[in-house]
Amino acid sequence: MDASSARVQAIGQTEINWDKLDKTKFYVVGAGLFTGVTVALYPVSVVKTRLQVATKDTLERDTLAVLRGILKTDGVPGLYRGFGTVITGAIPARIIFLTALETTKVATFKMVETMKLAEPTQAAIANGLAGMTASLFSQAVFVPIDVISQKLMVQGYSGHARYSGGLDVVRKVLQSDGIRGLYRGFGLSVMTYAPSSAVWWASYGSSQRVFWRLLGHGTELQEAPPSNLTIISVQAAGGIVAGATASCITTPLDTIKTRLQVMGLEKRTSVRKVVKNLIAEDGWTGLYRGLGPRFFSMSAWGTSMILAYEYLKRLCAKDE
Repeated sequence: MDASSARVQAIGQTEINWDKLDKTKFYVVGAGLFTGVTVALYPVSVVKTRLQVATKDTLERDTLAVLRGILKTDGVPGLYRGFGTVITGAIPARIIFLTALETTKVATFKMVETMKLAEPTQAAIANGLAGMTASLFSQAVFVPIDVISQKLMVQGYSGHARYSGGLDVVRKVLQSDGIRGLYRGFGLSVMTYAPSSAVWWASYGSSQRVFWRLLGHGTELQEAPPSNLTIISVQAAGGIVAGATASCITTPLDTIKTRLQVMGLEKRTSVRKVVKNLIAEDGWTGLYRGLGPRFFSMSAWGTSMILAYEYLKRLCAKDE
């Protein structure tokens, strides 16, 4: 066995491939696990969305002001507007995403292994392509959920309409815009989430390899497997790096997409007009509205999600 093979085997001990998972257990336990993570981090999405749709006349234009306004007006339930819709759609969307992610990752790794590239580069390519593919497949479910939940998040805020619930949003959107209304911003969603997912998973996969190298793992032919604490620490660090990288790159597109999705029929506009309005109100920094909450959300969500996801894979691994 050469040094390269030993490194791959050592790092491979920290990863569980798709073919080694009990799929039924993976989907059932995963639904509950990710629902719990969503409950914890959903309020951050509500605050981010409100910041992104705020106009120059809105009084609440920073994170703390928006948070205080929500708690003053609606209390804690206000931080969970649209939550039911998100949970309902998130389960099938995540099944699609995770299945596409893992199957694509396995296939891509087989291709890049023949290219004789450095491990971090191989991981970045395989994970990045897998993340992008998974995002593209899942957008068909995610976008309508996004449209409905975001309209609920901002209802009554900065002049936006009020709704009695998710079904009321669907009914009114279909009446005014037809089925296309539920897919408003679909192109931008693909342009936002596909690169974001690619950057996130590429950063996560490659940064893990770098961290393992810095910790000295995979450098000796005879090496004891890393402890669970070390594995969790490296995975958490990879999640933070991935979230920070993806949020900085994709926030402008996310801001534009959010504004398009929450506008009603009477305010229908174009991407160009949205960009012009944002720049007119705040300069180029307007495109980075909500960067703080998005940075925190993607880092916190990414770290929580990846730790839950890796734990889920260990929990659902088939007995050898």
